[in-house]
Amino acid sequence: MNGFGDDFRLTLLTDDPAVAAIADSGGVDRIGIDLEDVGKAQRQSGFDARLSNHRVEDLPAIARSLARAKLFVRVNPINADTADEVEAVLRAGAQVVMLPYFRTAREVETFVRLINGRASAMILIETASSVVRIREILAVPGVSEVMVGLNDLRLELGVQNHFEVLASPLLDGIASEVKKGNVAFSVGGVARPDDRELPVSPDLVLAQFPRLGATGAWISRSFLQNLPAPCDLAQGVKAIRQRLTEWGAASPATLEHARKQLAERARELARGTTTLIETTSGQRSPGVG
Repeated sequence: MNGFGDDFRLTLLTDDPAVAAIADSGGVDRIGIDLEDVGKAQRQSGFDARLSNHRVEDLPAIARSLARAKLFVRVNPINADTADEVEAVLRAGAQVVMLPYFRTAREVETFVRLINGRASAMILIETASSVVRIREILAVPGVSEVMVGLNDLRLELGVQNHFEVLASPLLDGIASEVKKGNVAFSVGGVARPDDRELPVSPDLVLAQFPRLGATGAWISRSFLQNLPAPCDLAQGVKAIRQRLTEWGAASPATLEHARKQLAERARELARGTTTLIETTSGQRSPGVG
């Protein structure tokens, strides 16, 4: 019987075929490119956000690097060129296509109609409007997976960091609605549980996935940036999966304790304090100034 972490869906964004090949052999489930640029730089100006210069032309080389992972693409929000963009990524072999930054069920309907069953249709909840309309959105047939994008959502909500959102009742409610809709649920990103370079212990973040019933996430940018060497990627993925399995076996009380620790750390970051806190596993999170 597989543990919680064994079947957890990990998605990596890269336009580097060499990195894609290493990630594929290292156990990452979905690998591909990020085409989203419409309005993103303006929305996230001044923040350390993911802004890529990936192109559709990068897809064939990435596809050739994959033996087991599914070819992934995040397209742009619905616009005048969406139909052409979707057709282009499908012709290039995309198996999972994500729609970001939408506000209405009608946009999701348009996206699913354009996919027309030729790939898995994944949607990214990252606007306040889409949260309010989550039931209407989940009623759209053909959506295979819902992910919550914490960066844009926290900007719309006006909170200081995405950890506040992850530990909030809002995320609990979204997770509950997605579960009722019987749709796969993903949220945010994951890093190596022992990464000491981050302002919040990744272990506290990993605890939130079984608590929320979320079974997928991005591989965070920090995961690759803080790897000692690319060849260590597989070991890092293994560590994430192992720790997710351990958290998956934890009691509800232990998971709630980890949520409270994460919420407190998020408040400390918002206040700009540098207090170190213990995680449930005994690791310590480095402070930031």
